[in-house]
Amino acid sequence: MAENNRAVVKLKERFASSILDVKEFRGTVTVTVKKEAIVEICQYLKTGLAFNLLTDVTAVDYLGKQDPRFVAVYNLYSIPNKDRILIKAPVSEADCTIDSVTGLWSSALFLEREVYDLMGIKFNHHPDLRRILMTDDWVGHPLRKDYPLQGPDREPYKGRLS
Repeated sequence: MAENNRAVVKLKERFASSILDVKEFRGTVTVTVKKEAIVEICQYLKTGLAFNLLTDVTAVDYLGKQDPRFVAVYNLYSIPNKDRILIKAPVSEADCTIDSVTGLWSSALFLEREVYDLMGIKFNHHPDLRRILMTDDWVGHPLRKDYPLQGPDREPYKGRLS
């Protein structure tokens, strides 16, 4: 069913080498792409396919379950077409960066800061990448699965501090 989705067909025509996976679950289509192509693919989705609203940017931590460990998730909506698509991009722990989409959607300014603050994924070319929820002196990223449940002041933190 997802293979017949208009956006999926167009993405496969234009970015075949960058599409890693396509799935549909409960009516929502998810396309997993290479992180190196995220800006180009999002640009096409916005200008060519009218996905004019970025509703959310988030991330998932698959600690110990898959490599790469993280997946950045972009929730896009097309107001004129009343259509939604999720774009996922795997991000490795060793190179925990992905390009920013703030140049396409201004809503990404704060959404990417939240992902950076809570998961530690850095967004290249973000105009103001700094903590948004935690204090500047906070150690670690609280939504990572290896973050201490009692907090860094009660348990030793074994994850990366950047």
